[in-house]
Amino acid sequence: MSTKVGLERRIARWMEDHRGLIVVLVVLPLSLIFDALMKLRHWIFHKFISAPEKHEDRVRSVQKQVLRWNKQSEVERRLMCTARPNWQSLSTTFFRKEFCHKISIPLYDILELKVPYMTIRVEPMVSIGQVTAFLVPRGYTLAVCLEVAEATLGGLAMGVGMTTYSHKVGLYQETIVAYELVLADGSLVRATKDNEYSDLYYTLPWSHGTLGFLVALELQIIKIKPYLKLEYIPVKGQKQYCDMLRDLSGALDKNRVTPDYLEATVYNKEEAVIMVGNFADVPDDEKHKINRVTRWYKPWFYKHVEGFLKKKKGYEYIPLEDYLLRHNKSIFWVVETMIPFGNNPLFRFLFGWLLPPKIAFLKFTTTPGVRAMTFTKQVFQDIVLPMTQLEDQIDICEELFNVYPVLVYPCRIYDHGLNRGQLRPPHKDQMVPGANYGMFNDLGVYGVPKLVREKKRFDAVDAMRKMERFTAGVGGYPFLYADIFMTRGEFEKMFDLTAYEQVRCKYNAEGAFPHLYDKIKPEIDVVEVGKQYIDPI
Repeated sequence: MSTKVGLERRIARWMEDHRGLIVVLVVLPLSLIFDALMKLRHWIFHKFISAPEKHEDRVRSVQKQVLRWNKQSEVERRLMCTARPNWQSLSTTFFRKEFCHKISIPLYDILELKVPYMTIRVEPMVSIGQVTAFLVPRGYTLAVCLEVAEATLGGLAMGVGMTTYSHKVGLYQETIVAYELVLADGSLVRATKDNEYSDLYYTLPWSHGTLGFLVALELQIIKIKPYLKLEYIPVKGQKQYCDMLRDLSGALDKNRVTPDYLEATVYNKEEAVIMVGNFADVPDDEKHKINRVTRWYKPWFYKHVEGFLKKKKGYEYIPLEDYLLRHNKSIFWVVETMIPFGNNPLFRFLFGWLLPPKIAFLKFTTTPGVRAMTFTKQVFQDIVLPMTQLEDQIDICEELFNVYPVLVYPCRIYDHGLNRGQLRPPHKDQMVPGANYGMFNDLGVYGVPKLVREKKRFDAVDAMRKMERFTAGVGGYPFLYADIFMTRGEFEKMFDLTAYEQVRCKYNAEGAFPHLYDKIKPEIDVVEVGKQYIDPI
């Protein structure tokens, strides 16, 4: 081992041992200042620059930039990408934008609420937090609304999104009515499932900005009530909680009446809490059961849920906006790996208002060395897998990572036919009887593997490649915001790129935008880096 690598590992070990102190004294205050500056920037933009009525002018500006790129000689041209900095995205990777021709996309406005059609038209940089604050007071929410306030609606459209309403409607892409896109030749098109650009409509999800520049979206919304009545059901026994989830989600019967929201948090292989939520008004005699879970002094939501393992099942009323952003404060349970004492009541009361550390700031301050070390010491994956094999998912997750809690969100995966996007149709035995969809689920695995916590040998590359092989074998898909460990050949076997490649040729994206695999693959050599950090520090 070289002296430099040895020193880096000793420094990394010291930082791991004192992580909580560093985060509280350095990361949280700087993150707060960073967030304040970003909010000031957005306020200035919305106050003095941006306006919905100027949307068409801003789109023309994007078109002009693309047309100028077209006028360059082939020798001068570099592949195009957005000018948005890497640190502003939620992806764990750092795509090398410095080698591309960057196009500015200053599109941050909510454009139109179309109540008769139950849709909302937005620009791509509108965030989940922004649209939630706009819709909920008006009695609506997105049909698929992610829990992380910083996520952008355009980013989810070009990637993927799923939430606890997805057992009713499917992935985020199923709730998109229309995409408005600037293509490689500078033309503006509107793609829907029924018009002449339907091939684009089906290939834009999971394309990660490699087919054109998104300039607007029209999304489905749903009618809500002010509160969600959330029932907590503790379940002992793996088969018991897996069977209950399949039943409640409608995986066994398409005609089953399902709850409005459904999820499970698995705390160990044999114990889980299933949460069943339905829109509700609060009766006067139950006002005391209202729980505003996002208040800074409240227990982290997953810790609050864990308490029900020692109780009989119970329920409470949660304001809908609080429920939608219930995991934002602790970024699910990721903050615990940074601040082990963060859920202590005294810490929450005194410093809880500082949480969460802003994801953009964490990425902004991530050096190549830190990036190389951290991906081998933690797992952050969301994986779409069939609920028919939910037990197998939990088993292999424990075998490879032994990270708990684990998140489970049931979700429909529709059979749109062969070559209709990057997802292959579900296997016949995965389909809900009599329906045109299979019931899958998001398996959310976030945290530090047990072997790393115990400072034992952990081969991150081997573990993730085994997980990817399991995923491919059952017809699943990893979300591509996280690191992948597949070769290009393996990637093209897992995903169906037939229509994607045809669309790239048809709309001149080839030679204008990076290929999907090149866009989402890790910017570091994961195998080589994995060898350096395979042993305990």
